[in-house]
Amino acid sequence: MGPLKGIKIIEVAGIGPGPFAAMMLSDMGAEVLRLDRIPKRTQEGPSLDLLNRGRPSAGIDLKHPDGVGAALELIGEADALIEGFRPGVMERLGLGPVVCLARNPKLVYGRMTGWGQDGPLASAAGHDINYIALSGALHAIGRAGENPVPPLNLVGDFGGGGMLLAYGVVCALLETQRSGEGQVVDAAMIDGASILMTMFHSMGAMGFHKPERGVNMLDTGAHFYETYETSDGQHVAVGAIEPQFYAELLERTGLAGEALPRQMDRSQWPEMKKKLAALFKQKTRAQWCELLEGSDACFAPVLSLAEAAEHPHNVQRSGFIELAGVRQPAPAPRFSRTAPKVARPPSQPGADTDEALTAWGLSSQRIAALREAGAVG
Repeated sequence: MGPLKGIKIIEVAGIGPGPFAAMMLSDMGAEVLRLDRIPKRTQEGPSLDLLNRGRPSAGIDLKHPDGVGAALELIGEADALIEGFRPGVMERLGLGPVVCLARNPKLVYGRMTGWGQDGPLASAAGHDINYIALSGALHAIGRAGENPVPPLNLVGDFGGGGMLLAYGVVCALLETQRSGEGQVVDAAMIDGASILMTMFHSMGAMGFHKPERGVNMLDTGAHFYETYETSDGQHVAVGAIEPQFYAELLERTGLAGEALPRQMDRSQWPEMKKKLAALFKQKTRAQWCELLEGSDACFAPVLSLAEAAEHPHNVQRSGFIELAGVRQPAPAPRFSRTAPKVARPPSQPGADTDEALTAWGLSSQRIAALREAGAVG
């Protein structure tokens, strides 16, 4: 089940990017145990928090000394640990990297924060919008003359955060196989958002990307890389950058015979956008799909989440799965031999305490003693 089969990971429960990283690692076959706070009341059935899919949850009080002791026993059996608290929190709990690596010298200790483990903002609160603002990414996203537009929380939390942490943990695990030594992975969302902007630093150095918002090729400045409304109030997306693809777009939309400015004449982009906007308003989204979808015009309908799961391309590739009655994206990327699979629906916090702790080597007597002490739920 997946290329990470045999890897054991402890996840100290958090929100957003930490669970996303754990989900990715679990999707790839790693055996991940989520340590949740002891819930105040037990909830029945699977959770709807899809970021928690694929792994069991044990309720452990990490503010209880016996809970910390139990966690260290589990960490002693793990290949990696991931946590997403502010700097210093795990140290105050008695589960910082110095303690954990002393217990397990081969441990990869993955840390997920917004600002990083050091620097003047390291201890400050923040969210995705703040991290991408300070990285320069947010400034670049939006239309000309308008405010920057937060791209959901994809750039900081997930692309620049959780995915970066998962990548860092796997890199460190590979290195540990050679060196026999563990290490700390400092994954900061501000760093991840910054590295996602590498191409735009390059384009700026070449003089091809201006600092102003909404006037560049990829930020809605260009008419050939834009979304347009259709006659039925839906939208389509066009990304015909290369000359041959742009030529096909013009041919299929009936514009090829007109006297048009050069594609890369930026002074004419606003007028061309008006022209294309008027053109796309003449047909429904379905009619434009019939005319353009599947061609080299670099066209796609703008689909809702529900529509995306039903599109023939996603259906044929099994891009979505259903688990416990909930449709959700399938694990990615794909592998030719070690196919990943979601092991189980997301668990309610603490729902699998006995089962999970037993699987990780704690005896029933040890679990009973921890429960009597109030250290586990």
